[in-house]
Amino acid sequence: MSELSVKDSLNAMDVASYLRRHPQFLGEFPDIAMTLMVPREQGPAASLASYQLDVLRDKNRDLSRRLHDLIEIAHENESLMVRVHTLTLAQMRATTLADTVRAVVGALTEDFHPDLVRLVLFRADPDLPAAEWLIAEPDGVAAFPAFAEFFKRAEPLCGRLQQDKLDVLFGKHADDARSAVLLPISDIGMLAVGSHDENRFHPGMGTVFLKLIGEAVSTALARFPIRR
Repeated sequence: MSELSVKDSLNAMDVASYLRRHPQFLGEFPDIAMTLMVPREQGPAASLASYQLDVLRDKNRDLSRRLHDLIEIAHENESLMVRVHTLTLAQMRATTLADTVRAVVGALTEDFHPDLVRLVLFRADPDLPAAEWLIAEPDGVAAFPAFAEFFKRAEPLCGRLQQDKLDVLFGKHADDARSAVLLPISDIGMLAVGSHDENRFHPGMGTVFLKLIGEAVSTALARFPIRR
């Protein structure tokens, strides 16, 4: 094939394919690299070197943003871990059932700043304090038909609860709980946390720390046998 026919057969795809196979080509011919013009979304055309520099800058900004987000998440997780640890220590220091349930609700209220807290226990010991935040029900799961599926799954539930659940947990304050978290506490009961903010608790939020709280509360309460 003659040189003329080879040139005539070349097209843009052939050139692009060659450059991909020989990335060092423009380094060997810098004059060509500097004269190549790359179309831009805005503004005048620029040299390939300028275009590549802009691409690198964009990637660097993206990586910096991602790193910042990861650092923020790490700080939030560290803060959550400290609060969970504080709650666990408060329960460990409590030596009676009454002190333990007060420690649970007190630590949640002080460190997590919820608008509403309810602790449901499947027992009615005389040692339990009379408080709005405590629901003592010795009949257990059977007394809460609205939560049958929740107890069956035994997983934290986050988001906007149905009205029948809100009424059982928060009574006259049910309308104030725009979003909530439910934590199963083994076979002992459940813990409910409500917020006036409908976006504070949502189905997409992580549940690792919630499970840790549920396990800590369950272990702390299991120390005390039921007294009737």
